[in-house]
Amino acid sequence: MDYLVIEGYKSAAEEFAQEASVVPEVDFESIESRMRVREALQRGDVEDAIVRVNELNPEILDNNRALFFHLQQQKLIEYIRQGRVGEALQFAQDELAQLGEHSPEFLSELERTMSLLAFEHSSSTPSAIGDLLSPAQRMKTAGEVNAAILESLSQGKEVKLVQLVKLLSWGQETLKEHAEFPKMSLDDGTVLGST
Repeated sequence: MDYLVIEGYKSAAEEFAQEASVVPEVDFESIESRMRVREALQRGDVEDAIVRVNELNPEILDNNRALFFHLQQQKLIEYIRQGRVGEALQFAQDELAQLGEHSPEFLSELERTMSLLAFEHSSSTPSAIGDLLSPAQRMKTAGEVNAAILESLSQGKEVKLVQLVKLLSWGQETLKEHAEFPKMSLDDGTVLGST
């Protein structure tokens, strides 16, 4: 059920809990709130996402400077995407420059983002920075926010099944150095002969 909760499938999680007669350890309304934040980020409405995160728990952004920076960075990207260059420059100067001064990591990310301004059309943007304009960048930011919200709610931020597969892979790699055994293929789940 953790997969359904973490990925935001509220109705499926509710049905699963009911069918399996499981008492859920999670407030299903929090799923809906997290999905509203994710949807806001996916459509490029960073300001709405920040408001919604603060409604859920104002300490999330106060205590996680990297997350706050990435949301502000995403806001800058949206200004650039919309061709609002003057606002992008003003926003970077007023909001992001201070964060970049205090952290070299933030500064390099800010410089990378600002380099988008050198290209008039996204089609001429080099792939090294053009990925910032892709929908995957919005998804990355949304995933980071979702994980922070889950952590603030004391819920796991990674699906347990994924953790089990990683543990299985690590165990197989460690064991193969010491013994022959039937190995499970992680591609299709079949058990292979001795390795």
